[in-house]
Amino acid sequence: MVLGPVIMGILVYSAIQNIGTGIGDIANPLPWAIIIFVFIPVAIGMTIFGWYAWKGEYDGEIKT
Repeated sequence: MVLGPVIMGILVYSAIQNIGTGIGDIANPLPWAIIIFVFIPVAIGMTIFGWYAWKGEYDGEIKT
């Protein structure tokens, strides 16, 4: 549940540190923007999955 926001924060921090100061394509903001844009739904999905797992929705019992 915490992994999604943590990884998103690390990704944004890495982008801020490397844009303009890195060597080659890592200094270009376009690849960072694409990676962050694609990863946002993945991070949200990881957070939602973690929340439901923490609530016990995937324990295997049928709730009616």
